[in-house]
Amino acid sequence: MNKAILMGRLTKDPELRTTQNNISVCSFTLAIDRRFKNQQGERETDFIPVVAWRQTAEFAARYFSKGSRMALVGSIQPRSWEDENGERRYITEVIADEIYFADSKRQQDDNYGGSNYSNSSSSGSFQQPSEPKVGLEIPEGEGFMPEVDDTSLPFDL
Repeated sequence: MNKAILMGRLTKDPELRTTQNNISVCSFTLAIDRRFKNQQGERETDFIPVVAWRQTAEFAARYFSKGSRMALVGSIQPRSWEDENGERRYITEVIADEIYFADSKRQQDDNYGGSNYSNSSSSGSFQQPSEPKVGLEIPEGEGFMPEVDDTSLPFDL
């Protein structure tokens, strides 16, 4: 089984392109902090290259920008190519199947004018739910604490 679940922030705006066959492809990099601190007491960050195709690509390019927090589900895929000097190059990327907003509702309202959309189908098609939802948001009253206003926390998220 090859399944990757990631959550991080975009290092720059997603780059949307179109193939010769008119298929949308979007590439971006997620910065993901490691769970543990190193010997110097600092958290290291991994920069994971991601590629999304078709409607998922268009969704990412339209609704996300540098600094946005994103959650995604996909698969890990290595590929290789020959560069202009004839040298073999290798990269391992995550191919995104599902992309979700992971910013707080308040941050999304600020960034997207109050519109909350979720692209949650495995086929990668864009869906606008009848009731606005934020990816990975847990409803109150289901055994979880209500959303915390992170501006009052004594540390950065």
